[in-house]
Amino acid sequence: MSEVRAKKALGQHFLTDLNIAQKICNSLTVRTEAEPEAALEVGPGMGVLTQYLLQRTDIVTYAAEIDGESVEYLNAHYPQLTPRLMAGDFLKMDLQTIFPSGVRVIGNFPYNISSQIFFKIIENRDIVPQCVGMIQKEVAVRIAEPPGSKEYGILSVLLQAWYDIEYLFTVSEKVFNPPPKVKSAVIRLKRNSTTKLDCDEKLFVKVVKASFGQRRKMLRNSLKAVFGNFGGAEHPLFTTRAEQLSVAQFVELTNWVAEHI
Repeated sequence: MSEVRAKKALGQHFLTDLNIAQKICNSLTVRTEAEPEAALEVGPGMGVLTQYLLQRTDIVTYAAEIDGESVEYLNAHYPQLTPRLMAGDFLKMDLQTIFPSGVRVIGNFPYNISSQIFFKIIENRDIVPQCVGMIQKEVAVRIAEPPGSKEYGILSVLLQAWYDIEYLFTVSEKVFNPPPKVKSAVIRLKRNSTTKLDCDEKLFVKVVKASFGQRRKMLRNSLKAVFGNFGGAEHPLFTTRAEQLSVAQFVELTNWVAEHI
């Protein structure tokens, strides 16, 4: 097989610039070189990033690929990966069972599922110390933005609760085949020191999502639409908008909501 055909339904845009691939590979860091750590590439496609990951001695490279044609191509061109190449949907994989000792995640993520990939990372935060992903620039900016920015949103808050986010570099649309209509960017997530939020974590997610549900409105309206009128009680943050709140303020708000519903 000479080449894999990019499939629109899978959001495939194959990276063709080897310098960018090397740069993404180098962006993944490990704690120590004493013992190689597991690294899982999501959507390796034709292996442009994979080839550099396989050269590293401080990681053991695994890959998850949903496209059968790509799996066939990778098996033919990177036989050393074959024992650790998992054919299937990353979003449905049980990472806790496959990687009980932890795994770093890396990849040129398909645009159409990048948010779902990050939600999967949050779910598995206890075993994913780091994630390096190339995604749509607009999404990368949103994730990395601090409170107060118009781009700051649900994913920003939920990821920043558990990870330190670094916007590493922007990637031109010209280095892909087929070229996407937008620019891309590479970001790095490093697990922070938070082991547990000081609130009900499930309710925290619900409060964050509700707060951004009507992001142009004040929090009073957004939260009442989901939780009711809290028996007429008011919180000082009710006159602000969701994008102005830090993770700590969302924790405070979650505890207040818990007492009033």
